[in-house]
Amino acid sequence: MDLITDREIISGYLTDASNLHGNADALIRPSSTEEVADIVRICQKHAIPLTVTARRTSTTGAPVPFGGWLMSMEKLSKIISPTQVQGGCLLGEYQDYVEKEGLLFPPDPTSRRECSVGGAISCNASGARSFRYGPTRPWVEALEVVLPDGQIIQVDRQTPIPDDWPNILWEEPSVKTAAGYFPTNNMLDLMIGQEGTLGIITKAWLRVLPAPPQVLGMIVFFPHIANCLRAVEHLRAGARRPGQEEASGSLNPRAIEFFDDNSIELIRYRVDDIPAAAKCGLFIEMEFEDEPPLEEYFEMLEEVGALTDDIIAADDVDSRNRLYAIRHAIPAGVNEIVIANKMPKLGTDFAVPEKHLPHMIEKYKQVNLRHILFGHIGDSHLHLNLLPSNAQELQQARELYKQLALYAVSLGGTVSAEHGIGKIKKELLAEMIGNEVLLSFQQLKNHIDPNWILGRGNLFSNGV
Repeated sequence: MDLITDREIISGYLTDASNLHGNADALIRPSSTEEVADIVRICQKHAIPLTVTARRTSTTGAPVPFGGWLMSMEKLSKIISPTQVQGGCLLGEYQDYVEKEGLLFPPDPTSRRECSVGGAISCNASGARSFRYGPTRPWVEALEVVLPDGQIIQVDRQTPIPDDWPNILWEEPSVKTAAGYFPTNNMLDLMIGQEGTLGIITKAWLRVLPAPPQVLGMIVFFPHIANCLRAVEHLRAGARRPGQEEASGSLNPRAIEFFDDNSIELIRYRVDDIPAAAKCGLFIEMEFEDEPPLEEYFEMLEEVGALTDDIIAADDVDSRNRLYAIRHAIPAGVNEIVIANKMPKLGTDFAVPEKHLPHMIEKYKQVNLRHILFGHIGDSHLHLNLLPSNAQELQQARELYKQLALYAVSLGGTVSAEHGIGKIKKELLAEMIGNEVLLSFQQLKNHIDPNWILGRGNLFSNGV
């Protein structure tokens, strides 16, 4: 076991995509599950905090250490088979591997080319295809986990939670969510989404599907958000959703993504011929065998008032490249603004029940700071990127963020739909779940990790 104390080497591991910066006394890069277990036993014996990091794409500070040891999973990155992979493997690398075998692993977080499989499981990550396939959770069949006492276990949905462990009794909001411990009676679902606080994921057995014969993407522009919301209602109606085998309608998208008028302005800097009347848009993806149901789509889009003459359908290399250019123009533009402002962005991750989506959008429209709104509208899960230009606006953005989070909760929503809680959203989690549920989380943590060595500072405040 190599214990790295070189400050220069460690410095490359001390932050994540949230731009939170931490510190660590040592870095360890194990190359086997047994090494992971040995390290955990040492840390538990000497009460050394141990933070797990992988590819550092988290937006919540979860892999950022504040003292103690930092464990990087980068060497545990082997693809063992189409359904078995080590936790440190790049998700996109694994997906490329299974696609060459004619298979599909559906979860598709935006960072899939940079994030690890274990990281995605640890926060129950999701993405555009979650509209049809759900988040990461249903695609995990079993896990190899190192518990806080160094015990190596393999768990699936037939593995009960030990009788002496405190119960987690609460009801999650009925929306896509990645906030807090999952209320369950089995060890597998407890370990998915626990953000490195209850165990370290070293290996995963995953569920895959036959890859769809063909996929077609479309970008559709609208003159007003009201037209866009009517289209979303039609697209949802009869679509196959998570857990369903069949669609009941002819429109059956697997992804519905939204971008607002401010996003359109960013796109215009990079892509020619965006219609002048466009005030917002949808990216739609559909799977099909022989012919896509384009006639049905066009009829619906004409009915709701879309700019049908300007639809971009990705059915060949050139049109697909243009579609990707439009999609990529939004995050690229946001990053340029952040660099120019020399101020961090604040991005929301809230989801609300479908009936309350118009209310949440109306609340977003009232924001008086520069912002960009885009994301997974099919799941009523949009990302508002607040873009302050000075310290005063940054403080204003932080206050707005909390107000918007509490509003989403008041509508029956979640403070985190796909990114998890980490260190930067634990106050919002407490507001969402209440003191009694939070206490049950802490009691479980205290029972299996009495020194609170794993993921200290994630989800809730320290208990030691």
